[in-house]
Amino acid sequence: MKLIIAYIQPQKLNAVKQALYEREVYKISVTNALGCGAQRGYHETYRGADIEVNLLKKIRLEIAVNDNFVKPTIEGIIEGAKTGNIGDGKIFVQDLVECYRIRTGETGNDAIG
Repeated sequence: MKLIIAYIQPQKLNAVKQALYEREVYKISVTNALGCGAQRGYHETYRGADIEVNLLKKIRLEIAVNDNFVKPTIEGIIEGAKTGNIGDGKIFVQDLVECYRIRTGETGNDAIG
C-alpha cells in the first residue's frame, strides 16, 4: 500500500481527476495549499505599495492505493497536470503502513478498496 501526495496547479484539477477516473482511481482527497518552489512567486503593486507574493495557490491531492495502482495513479497525475512549465507540481510516494475502514472494520488492502 502506498500514499501518493501530489501538489498541482489549481486549474489542472479537473484534468487530473479525469485522467485518474480513466485509470479507475476514484478515491482522492483534495485540499487547498500554499507553497513555492522554483517559481519563487511574483511582485504585485497594491495601492502603490510593492508586495512580494511568494506563496502561490496549489492543490494537494492525497491518494491511498494498493501496489498495483501506484504506476497508473502517477501516470494519471502527470498526464493531467503536465504543461512543461515551471510550477507543474510534485508527486511524493510514501509507504502506507496500515489502513482501516471505520464503517466495516476492514484493514489493509481491503480497506483501501
